[in-house]
Parts: sequence; structure tokens; C-alpha cells
Amino acid sequence: MRFKLILLVGLIIGVASFFLIRFVAPLLFSGKLEKIGVTGNFHTDNLPTSILGLIGDGLTKVDEAGNVEPALARSWESPDKGKTWIFHLKDGLFWQDGKKVTSKSIVYEFSDVNIERPNDSTLIFKLQNPFSPFPYIVSRPTFKKGLLGTGKWRVSKISLAGSFVQSIVLTEKEGNKKIIRFYPTEERTKIAFKLGEVNAIQDLFNLQPFETWKVAEVKKEISKGRVVTIFFNTQDKFLSEKNLRQALSYAVDKSKFNSEKALSSISPNSWSYNPQVKPYDYDPAKAKKLIEDLPKESKQDLKIKLVTSPVLLSVAESIAKDWEALGIKVIVQVYSGIPSEYQAFLAIYDIPGDPDQYSLWHSTQADTNISRYKNPRIDKLLEDGRVELDLEVRKKIYLDFQRFLVEDSPAIFLYNPITYRVLRK
Repeated sequence: MRFKLILLVGLIIGVASFFLIRFVAPLLFSGKLEKIGVTGNFHTDNLPTSILGLIGDGLTKVDEAGNVEPALARSWESPDKGKTWIFHLKDGLFWQDGKKVTSKSIVYEFSDVNIERPNDSTLIFKLQNPFSPFPYIVSRPTFKKGLLGTGKWRVSKISLAGSFVQSIVLTEKEGNKKIIRFYPTEERTKIAFKLGEVNAIQDLFNLQPFETWKVAEVKKEISKGRVVTIFFNTQDKFLSEKNLRQALSYAVDKSKFNSEKALSSISPNSWSYNPQVKPYDYDPAKAKKLIEDLPKESKQDLKIKLVTSPVLLSVAESIAKDWEALGIKVIVQVYSGIPSEYQAFLAIYDIPGDPDQYSLWHSTQADTNISRYKNPRIDKLLEDGRVELDLEVRKKIYLDFQRFLVEDSPAIFLYNPITYRVLRK
């Protein structure tokens, strides 16, 4: 009888232990697991900054207003008006492998910058030309090797499909884990959520069909670091006319987009933002008058091809209706990436944290000036802005830059888009 009792007690303890290990222990001892879906094709060297910021730190960091603050570096200075930059590291910093952060272990690669490391706590960057936004440039997280950084989250696994990152697994000391999976389109990301591959989606532009899902929690945010923009090909035979570009600006009813109206190519959160530029409020009568006043050859057989991405197709169709109300024939074309030839290109522009937009608007930048825009006054302002160290003087330069750029209308700045984060309840 005693033997049977011992067996029964042992069986009870065994079953209880199984359930404890199988169901209770994970709740008590395991960290939180997030499976996140992100849309986009990325290589290991161009992962989104939001992800890199979890893994590592830069010498500096940038706040929402674009102000540069200390990160790995405690201080910095330029002794020669922006051509040489000296950064002094904080004490007590360590890489995720436990090794101390020194100047020799920090890796930044610039093709036209010479880097010196006179001691373990000092980095000297010698540029070929003065460049005032350089402290912003080194806010990008740096890594000792691969993706070994100084951040709270460490890369424990990374999966590639060819040269593209398919998924990345991040862990932290407390045992929490993030599995971030990448998908080429928003539709594919949504399917992954429906199938349970991910339990969260971040940076979603098109919310459908999740607004009606009871199992999905939706959080929305106005993305002031982006602006939905129509870039005009200013070398086009029609759109080289400033008055036509302005007419097209007045013709778009921005109130239909249910988001915060944009005024310029600089974030409204930025220290350099100019809220006093021409607003181009919806005024179809003024738009028609501007077109009527165009030379005959500038409006004869007027038609515009508006190229956009799938995610902005409905916006493009709405704009086309506004322009067609002026008597303009509009063709909407969907294209992935940046087309080589177009008249008008509707896209989401990621605004850099620093107001320097030399690559986008300066006439010498053939590869990145997608509007093919040429304006000597804008060129001069952009040149002055990237060498000026005095913040107040720099601010005045970029206030003028926005005023003259918006007046000339090489692009229409429509709105700061709403993005959504979808969570499974």
C-alpha cells in the first residue's frame, strides 16, 4: 500500500512538473516575444534607422527638432570652420561583446574623409571641404563588426534571401525578443499578419482592412519626418513653365487627404522650418486664370503623366480629378521605384533630420535632383547653408531657401502622411 502511495505521489508530481515547465515557466521566466512585420527590401548596410537605433548608437543623436545631441561622443568641436571635426568619447562605454568602446573600434566609412585616432577617446575627421551638418551625419549608429553595437538589443540571428535581409532576431538581457520580418509590399505584410507570421505591423500607410478587425488594435501617427510630394520634371516642355506648376498647386484640394497639410520640404518639427511660405490653398479659379494667361504654345495639347507607387494610387487618382477639372488630360501610371522619365512623380519623401537638402535641389546633382531643377538663388542658399556653423545664421538661410523654393514650385508638398501600427489583441 505504501509503495502504491509513493507511485501515485510521484505521478502527481511528474504531471504537475510537466505542466509547470510547459505552461507556467514560460510565463514566469521567459521574456516578451514580438514578431514585427516591416515593408521594404533592405540590405544589412541600409536597414531602417528605427531598427539600427535599437542595436547601436552613433557618435551623436538627433532629436525630433533636428538638434544634434551627445551619444557615444560627449562633445565635439571644429577648429577650422567645419573642415575638421574632433569628437571626444564618453567614458565607460562597452560593445555588446563586453569590450570597451575606443576610438580604434569605432567604424565610419567615408570616401572623402580622413579619420585620425590620436588616443583611445578621440576621433578626428578631416574633410576636403567645410561641412556644417557633419555632426548630424555621424548620428547614424556605428558597429564594431557586422551588427555588433552598443545598444540595448543584440542581433542573435539574421536570415538573408540573396543579398536582402529576410528576417532579423533581436534579444536583450532580460530575455525579451523581437523577430523582425521584411516583406516587399504592404499587401504581403498584411497577409503575414493574417497568417500569424507576425503579430504587429509598423509603418503601414494603407490601413485596409484592419480598421474593421476586432482582433487588431490600431495606433496612428502623423509622420512629420515624411512629406507626400509631387515632383515636377522642370525640364519638361509644359512643366518648365512656373505659372503652370503654380496652377497645378492651387488646383489640388489638400483637405481631401485627411492629414496635416505640408508647406515645404522641411519637417514642421525642425528648428529650421518656415511656416510663412506661400500656402497654395485650394483655389481652382486662380488655377484656371494662371493657365489662361499661359502662352498659347505652353498650353496647347496639354497633358500630364502622373507616375506613382501602388501605395499612393488613390491619392494620384484624386489629384488627377482636380487637374482634369482645369481641362488638362491626366494619365496615372503605377511604377515601383523612381522612374527615369516622367512629367510628375508622386512619392513619399523621407525628410533628413538636418535641413541640408543639397542633393535634392542643387543643379549640379544630376543623379539625385529628381525634379531636374535649376535655380542659381537656390544653389547659393544650399551652398551657404552647408558651410555655416552659426545656428541662427544657418536658420535664416533655410528660411529663405524654403520661401524661394516654394514660390518657384518645382514640387507640390501635399501633406505629412499618417502611418499606422497594427497590433494583434
